[in-house]
Amino acid sequence: MVKYIIKTQRGFENIVVNRLKDYVENFNYIVSPDGYHGVVIIESEEDIEDKILQIPEVERCLKVYFETEAEFEKIVNMAEKIKDYIQEGETFAVETKKRGKHDFNSIDVNIVLGAKIKDLTNASVDLERPDKVINVEIFKDKAYICITNKDRYKKYTKDKRNARELFKKVVIVQMPYLGEKIVCKRFGEAIGRAAQGFEVKELIIAPKEKVDAYELMEFIKGVKIGQHSRYEIQKRAYPFEISLVPVTVQDLYQVIRDKKRNNRLIIITDPKGEEISKIKDKLSYDLRKKKEIVVFCGSREGIPIGLFRFADYVIDLAPHMTFATEHAIPSALIALWSIYSGEKSSEDEE
Repeated sequence: MVKYIIKTQRGFENIVVNRLKDYVENFNYIVSPDGYHGVVIIESEEDIEDKILQIPEVERCLKVYFETEAEFEKIVNMAEKIKDYIQEGETFAVETKKRGKHDFNSIDVNIVLGAKIKDLTNASVDLERPDKVINVEIFKDKAYICITNKDRYKKYTKDKRNARELFKKVVIVQMPYLGEKIVCKRFGEAIGRAAQGFEVKELIIAPKEKVDAYELMEFIKGVKIGQHSRYEIQKRAYPFEISLVPVTVQDLYQVIRDKKRNNRLIIITDPKGEEISKIKDKLSYDLRKKKEIVVFCGSREGIPIGLFRFADYVIDLAPHMTFATEHAIPSALIALWSIYSGEKSSEDEE
């Protein structure tokens, strides 16, 4: 018999089983083993992995190679059997998912089992992009050992460029959204989330004239709420340290005076600007070479036209369309990343 651990979204377990019945006549199954949702254990007399993967509700299909009791010594001793599946020159990693109470934790299994496999095979451990992954799936009293090839859906890998290359140089200059206080706060939250989400170098709140202090206060309160909500998510989601983006307040015209210096690139987003596709080669070159990139975003009304003379680029991100205030930062930064991460311009290569 061949056994599989199927992972799916919570609530889709029975859909997976019913869909599989369209492809396979006879198989045994356990839905949500020991009450753990998002999992189905399938057992069949034949190898049906290809048929399982025809079901879009299936997110992962792990073929079980070995089973043992959920005791630490018995699990790590499985290294004697696992070693036969690691080829010379391959790299590997151990990933343990533990469900239930035990006198050991997942990290203990990863470290000790990994060390034993390494000793037995002389293979190298690669936690970022291994050739083989040893998945240890523990359900209360039972442990299943699965062996998979490298996962092409990894988030953080060396073969992906890090977008922070660009965004750590970006300063966002955002005109505040002012008016009804509850609306000011809502727009502030969206802008705070966006600035923190892209981890820009700095967010400058820049009114162009004397404004109502309490409206501005509500907007900045919103920025703080949005920023911190995103920051808490980042701390849980990222395997590396995250910092809060500095948020400052400065007069819009003074910002342009301060930033108009050598080795700074000033970009204004406005429907009156040029199409980004027509300037992408020169812009790509400048994005790579400049020390700091300053992006001005309007709010309700656009950036004053007098500032256009001081900009290196005035860019129309979507001709014949205007963006909502809360969309300006994500739209601008995604567009700039697309240019920055593409082919190097001919000027770059000179």
